[in-house]
Amino acid sequence: MLAGSMSAIAQAAPEANKTLAPVTVKEKAEAPEGKDTLKVERTTIGKGNQLLRDIPQSITVITEKLIDDRNFDTVKDVLRNSGGISFQAAEGGEEDIKLRGFSLQGSGDVFVDGIRDPAFYERDTFNNDRVEILRGSAALLFGRGSTGGAVNQVNKQPLLVDQNEVDFTLGSHDYRRLTGDFNLKTGESSALRLNAMTNTADNNGAGSRINKRGIAGAYRFGIGEVDEFSVGFYQLENRNGINYGIRWIKPTSASPTSTSQLNGNLDPDAYYGMASDYNHGRATYGTLSHVHRFSSDTELKSTIRKGRYSRDQRATLWNFAGAASQPGGQAIGLNNFGPGTVLTRSAQNKVQDMDNLYGQSDLSSKFEALGYKHELLAGLDYAHEERKVYGAQTLTTAQTAALTRPNTTIGTPDDGASIPEGTRPFGMTQNYRSNGVGIYAQDLVQIAPKWKLLGGLRFDRMQADYYQFNANTGAGTSAYSMNIAKWSKRAGVLYQPTDLASFHFAYGTSFNTSGDAYSLGATNASVPPEESQNLELGTRIESADKRFSTRLALFRTTKLHERNTDPLIPIQVLSGKRHAQGIDLDFSGRITPQWEVFGSYAWIPVARIDVAAEGAEGLGQRPSLTPKYSGTVWTTYQITPQIRIGGGLNFKGKQQPNRNPGFFSPSYVTADLLAEYTVIEDKFIIKANVTNVANKLYGDALYTSFYVPGAGRELQITAKIKF
Repeated sequence: MLAGSMSAIAQAAPEANKTLAPVTVKEKAEAPEGKDTLKVERTTIGKGNQLLRDIPQSITVITEKLIDDRNFDTVKDVLRNSGGISFQAAEGGEEDIKLRGFSLQGSGDVFVDGIRDPAFYERDTFNNDRVEILRGSAALLFGRGSTGGAVNQVNKQPLLVDQNEVDFTLGSHDYRRLTGDFNLKTGESSALRLNAMTNTADNNGAGSRINKRGIAGAYRFGIGEVDEFSVGFYQLENRNGINYGIRWIKPTSASPTSTSQLNGNLDPDAYYGMASDYNHGRATYGTLSHVHRFSSDTELKSTIRKGRYSRDQRATLWNFAGAASQPGGQAIGLNNFGPGTVLTRSAQNKVQDMDNLYGQSDLSSKFEALGYKHELLAGLDYAHEERKVYGAQTLTTAQTAALTRPNTTIGTPDDGASIPEGTRPFGMTQNYRSNGVGIYAQDLVQIAPKWKLLGGLRFDRMQADYYQFNANTGAGTSAYSMNIAKWSKRAGVLYQPTDLASFHFAYGTSFNTSGDAYSLGATNASVPPEESQNLELGTRIESADKRFSTRLALFRTTKLHERNTDPLIPIQVLSGKRHAQGIDLDFSGRITPQWEVFGSYAWIPVARIDVAAEGAEGLGQRPSLTPKYSGTVWTTYQITPQIRIGGGLNFKGKQQPNRNPGFFSPSYVTADLLAEYTVIEDKFIIKANVTNVANKLYGDALYTSFYVPGAGRELQITAKIKF
């Protein structure tokens, strides 16, 4: 077993001149958690490989099996099926996430194997072993951001086994997806793993079309030995369409704005953009890592990652034309909405590049000192981030005429109108560059047989420069700088009366800088970071056979100093305050050997703007994109050795779009179904998924002036081959 192997390493390490024999890790130790179950006991989101019960903070782990059962092909799909998460629509092609009512800072709080992944692309699941969601302040581990929490994607790693799997899925709207997962044991302590994906779909409209492909690979050697190395790469290319969404609509043109609602008279699949619209993006990164094991209880992991990301988005945002252009000369409401309703179409183009370099070293160690047991985590990390934004240059008269989007009508979706987007000239308009260094340490001390105390500190120093340019001439027009030096704190107490129960109370802080969106300006460059804190009382309880676990937490998250624009002077000040408090819970595992369940639920009865500023969300209001309840329940049952069935519900309460315009997207419940047949055990499986069985219309992602509807009913059939 692994523990025995590590003990042997510890005994051999002092013999500096002796060549260490390879340590073979048994297959059971190498098998990833979550491949064949919905429940896990360990996580890596806390920087080390820790037991969930030893972390005094709420963590939801969505395993590879759940991702596979429900056919989640994007990380957004994964997050959508977790309590307490909502989405803002605006940018297109990326996850603009709210967790417990607080923004994950333009996806800057999304990580891959614990390293920040602040990019603008639609993340796919083809290389995910699992997705971990840490709820509440997490700046001690990750630095800036993390007020609502953090999302960590765990990539698949090479294993000391020979195993291969190919999945082919056919579905509604010409959905075609092919994935391959190939693992080859190349030596006693080395292995190679390759994952590949190609995915196309029409989705009944050019704006929703999917055309993406990805490949990822890693080679590990020295697995289980004193020194272990890994070399990996990842590339995902999206050449998709882009659909900005659908306009909210009032019951009548004379109705107040606060009565706006979803448009149930409009087919959600109808597309009113241009045939020439697209959203092309590429994410590429390479990773080098090294683990040095000083003993079975102490190891140092160091990682370097270099990444490059690009997005070229040419989108159409449509709106109802003015009253003078409409039939009958009246503004549009549901009372006169119809095939003749005239729509205007405007350009929403985004052309951006990002280059990142990250390096971090994390030390984890268990030891005894001064009569107490300690579990130490300490580390140092460095980040260089650079983003370039390109804007359209001034057009000639001929270009203006050729690139003007013509009006259309509701009765003519997918009208095939096209413009020569390739002739639109661009020049750089923004350049953001930052360098940051962070150092942290935390210690979990067992002060009594059933009690543990946690304490930790982190210090971050960050410097950023932001330049603006004239897109036509390339000349600089303005420059701003930001310098940050900030401490973060984490403390907690754990009470563990048995091996099956763990209770915790925890406190943590976080901060958000003015440059979290990779831009600065005259109004915010010199403004100190926003500050937040999270209080949590929670528990994690296992069943007697440890096949089933439940997590429950009561939380209160407060943003103490929120940036708002002072109405008397044209700068931002830290004058705002808001808080959210509630309960969230998860449960996962097997009730019987045949019956497996997973659930995630969040209830946030209290959410309030405590201090507001002019033009911001109003004093006493409930913050936008913060539904009172949300979550999912999923269950499967093995009827016979060959037949397995499953089903689940996804639900969310009503919520307002950003800026609290006074109207709501209504609450909803959708249902999904699964049927699976094993043709040849461990060799060939066929399964069918039906999502949104009742074809429910609901708002998935919300913005002040428009919303993106959730996907309608879809059928997908998958053939899984293992060899």
